[in-house]
Formats: sequence, C-alpha cells, structure tokens
Amino acid sequence: MNALILGAGGFIGNHLAARLKSEGYYVCGIDLKYPEFNTSTCDYFIIGDLRDYEFCKAHVTSKYNEVYQLAADMGGAGYIFTGENDYNVMHNSALINLNVSKLAIENKIDKIFYSSSACVYAKHNQLDANNPKCSEDSAYPADPDSEYGWEKLFGERLYLSAYRNYNLQVRIARFHNVYGPNGIFNNGKEKAPAALCRKVAEANNGDTIEIWGSGNQSRSFLYIDDCLDAIRKLMSSNFVAPVNIGSEERITINDFARLIIKISGKTISLKNIEGPVGVNGRSSHNDLIKKETNWEPQFSLEQGIAKTYHWISEQLTDTVKFNQ
Repeated sequence: MNALILGAGGFIGNHLAARLKSEGYYVCGIDLKYPEFNTSTCDYFIIGDLRDYEFCKAHVTSKYNEVYQLAADMGGAGYIFTGENDYNVMHNSALINLNVSKLAIENKIDKIFYSSSACVYAKHNQLDANNPKCSEDSAYPADPDSEYGWEKLFGERLYLSAYRNYNLQVRIARFHNVYGPNGIFNNGKEKAPAALCRKVAEANNGDTIEIWGSGNQSRSFLYIDDCLDAIRKLMSSNFVAPVNIGSEERITINDFARLIIKISGKTISLKNIEGPVGVNGRSSHNDLIKKETNWEPQFSLEQGIAKTYHWISEQLTDTVKFNQ
C-alpha cells in the first residue's frame, strides 16, 4: 500500500508516518518544512507548498491508495484566538483543501482522511465548563468560536460534497487537543499541553507560572498513540460522516497545570492573567466512534502528559547544555 501524508512535517503527520511505515506502507510526506525534532521516517519527503495548484497536481496522484490530509495553517490559543491570523488561517487552509479534494477526485484516490477539529463546535454549547456539548450532531446550527473552526467546517462540507457527487471515499475526524512528544513547545503556535509543560520545566522551585484566563475553563486532551489508533480504525471502517477523536477525561486548565507540577516534583504556584482562552468548556463525546470502530483511548491524561513533560524537559536541558 502507498500512502501520501500532507502535513507530514507536523506533529501528528510525523507520528502517523512512523505508524504507517510500521504497518508496511510506502509513505511519501509533503510539507513546507521537515519535522522539528526528529528525522522523518517517510520513504520520500518533499518540501513544497500545497497552496500552489501546479505543485499539488504534480504530487497528489493515482500512485497513492490513501491520502492523509493534515496540512493546515493552525496553532494554539495564542495563534488562533487573537484574531491577528484569521485571514491567513482561512485562506491558506481553504486553498490546500480545494486543491487536494479536486485532485483526489480526478486521480480516483481510493480513500482520503481529512483532519477536522473540535473547534467546529458551537460556542453557545460550550459556555458551561462543567457540561459542554460536543456530540457530532451539535455542530449545527453552526457557531464556531474562531475562523479556524469555520474553515474546518467548510473543509468537512467540501469533502462530504466530493463524496456525494464523485464518490470520493473520505473519512473525517474532529481532533480534540492531541498532544505528546516531538511536538512544538516554544514557537508561539504550541497548544496548552506543550506550553504548560514548557513553563513548568523552565520554572524553579518557588516560582510562579502564568495561566491565561481564570483557569476554570475545561478541556480534554488525547495522547498521540491513541489518536493514531483511532485514525487507523476509522480508515478501515466504512463510516463517512465526521467523528470525534478525543478523550472524555475533562480537566480544568488550573488542575491540568497542577497535574504537570506534580509530575515535575517541583513546588510551583499559579497566577491567572488575561489572555486568549477560547470556549469555557470542551470535551470529546465518543459514543459515535466507539459504535462505528470500537475505538476508545487507552492512555490516561496522567500517563500521557508524564511522557510529554519528561520529553520537553529533556529538550530544554539539552538546549541549555548546547548553549553553554
């Protein structure tokens, strides 16, 4: 089997390449950059811009049985919720998906995976941090809290239209805060798990770290290995509609920071400050994907974040040693 991963230089794409290789796939990866922290396991890696139709046309071809479309202009709360990157987020990602969907149809790709996001869910259903509503059917009437969410909703509809009109076999996952080792943690696009792990790792005993917002906003977080299992099960299924890929283990951001502090063994206090936070509550609702694929997460938040914290701490220690 031949697989093409778009966005293979990113966190999930890089891990996915290793997973597919372990299953015996020939894997080609495309991205604007190579993976940040380790060498890609792709058989072939192409640097290029998927917004460019001619470039896309040269590489999204009938050679591949499966295409994994993970490429997007995205980041954490500091990138998505400030409003400063809204046009680029929508324009860049929309161009990629318009190109990829058209070429997948023309080349009769057997099956394509599209990575959507929990950001598609209506903000009015996520006002209560203790009782967010994120079942798949609650995405409509549409009311995402960011342009990133609106663009992901457009992407879903684009690929589902390709399925209805051209029988393009698409599988769509709404990711909920996927985290783990080998992800960015210090370039302004990092998400909450990596950002909090970095802050704790950099802090000394007795220090205070800053938390955006009240810290009472809640989220669920999914470890990367569980995410990969879900992707593979979804791709092996016959289910076409969007499904959540996430954890149902919800935690407040303040308690999440305290969990990381406990793992670190340090004594650190929290200070809540103004900052971009998104909705008050969000957690995956997994009834549908469990029904269709029999998937459910295997890693607890404490297990996954311990692996992630120790990896980030090692990266920071190695950087200090290198600069001495």
